[in-house]
Amino acid sequence: MSIHTWTDTDTDPGAALAALGLELPEVGDDPKYINWRGSRDGTVYVSGQLPYRDGSLPLTGVVGDTVEVEAARELMATATLNALAVAADALGGLERVRIVQMLVFVLSAPGFGEQSRVADAGSELLVQVLGEHGRHARTAIGVAGLPRNSPVEVQMVCEARA
Repeated sequence: MSIHTWTDTDTDPGAALAALGLELPEVGDDPKYINWRGSRDGTVYVSGQLPYRDGSLPLTGVVGDTVEVEAARELMATATLNALAVAADALGGLERVRIVQMLVFVLSAPGFGEQSRVADAGSELLVQVLGEHGRHARTAIGVAGLPRNSPVEVQMVCEARA
């Protein structure tokens, strides 16, 4: 999945996604938790999403040790696409999504300090697809462990476009 700069806010997000050769994955259910929760003020909180492709993790391990930064960036873009699918499901369509905040977790080797570079891949994808509605506040954190030994996880806060 390559990342290109895209800032046209009038372009249809579905068309932008298709131009990247991507489509939103199907959103599954888990009996233990929900993928998103809406608040009374219209804010949607998307649960942490891993970089699953077709139901499995394509790569596991520690970024800066067994996982290269470029591979982690690709996984970050995939996890972000998964989170975007949940947001679109929650808000009634991709064209209604506005990203408020993104929280990125990177399974990091000791001394690894490029969490923001890994997170950039997700941020770039959101802007490519949603234009100005994809720009967001962001935090990128290095962690000692993630579910299923995933190199990355992303959580988002969204709202419906005004």
